[in-house]
Amino acid sequence: MHYGYIGLGNLGASCAACLMRGGHEVTVHDVNRAAAATLEAAGARWAGGAAEVAASVDHVITCLPSPAVSELVLGQILPAMKPGATWIEMSTLGRDDVLRLAGVARDAGVRMLELPVTGGVHLAARGEITMLPGGDTDLVELHRPAMEAMGARIFHMGPLGASAIIKVITNMLAFIHLKATSEALMLARRGGLDLRQAWEAIRASSGNSFVHETEGALILNGSYDIAFSVDLALKDLGFALAFGREFGVPLDLAAATEQTYVAARAAFGGAAQSPMIAKLLEDLLDTDLRAEGFPARLE
Repeated sequence: MHYGYIGLGNLGASCAACLMRGGHEVTVHDVNRAAAATLEAAGARWAGGAAEVAASVDHVITCLPSPAVSELVLGQILPAMKPGATWIEMSTLGRDDVLRLAGVARDAGVRMLELPVTGGVHLAARGEITMLPGGDTDLVELHRPAMEAMGARIFHMGPLGASAIIKVITNMLAFIHLKATSEALMLARRGGLDLRQAWEAIRASSGNSFVHETEGALILNGSYDIAFSVDLALKDLGFALAFGREFGVPLDLAAATEQTYVAARAAFGGAAQSPMIAKLLEDLLDTDLRAEGFPARLE
């Protein structure tokens, strides 16, 4: 199939590259053409706008920073999409946004598949990220080869809106785990332990987590560079807390973690890397969390 890919940030560029490696023809667009340079060099076509993408491909994938941007781009692509084309939305949206925008697309004769992902940009670059499609089963099966090109595991979560809920849950857990591993590493440091040995011991223990293994390593390097910002973390935590209110579930840990991210935004700015919540603790206690042998970026 010929896919259009709009939104070439850290995640989008990686997923578009995986589609190409999987044998799919890909046309790309981003507000910053430089973001497409590597993809163009590998054979992707460049389109000058979202409507141009939609007019030239079988199906359109978007991976954008906010619901407002998704809605703006949707308005540009719908009039140009071919009959039978699918809109595949990989952005992290709230469930209500998914259902509302699916309705807009449906009124224009276009079906939507929501496709949030989880696992981190480093796994996306390897084609090993986890894919969480939501929507009609026939659409999931139609686009399964594309999903298999981009990801290692695929979980069809149910109808439209279901994937938005699970994506928010997985991100909420990741941010809570990040706060926990930051505090654990600081406890080890102030307790006089060798941080590399402590990190390894935690990794081999019942207290281990995916976040400890990945983002914990970036904290110990001092780069904190997970390619995910404080602002994005706050957006996702806001979605989680809204679900908590709607479903009547108290989310004490999520609420406390949100306040930590509010403090990180005040200290470092919203564009700062999300693991920099650990630096809040480092600065407060005037104690760094550095250890030798840890990577600046995840591969």
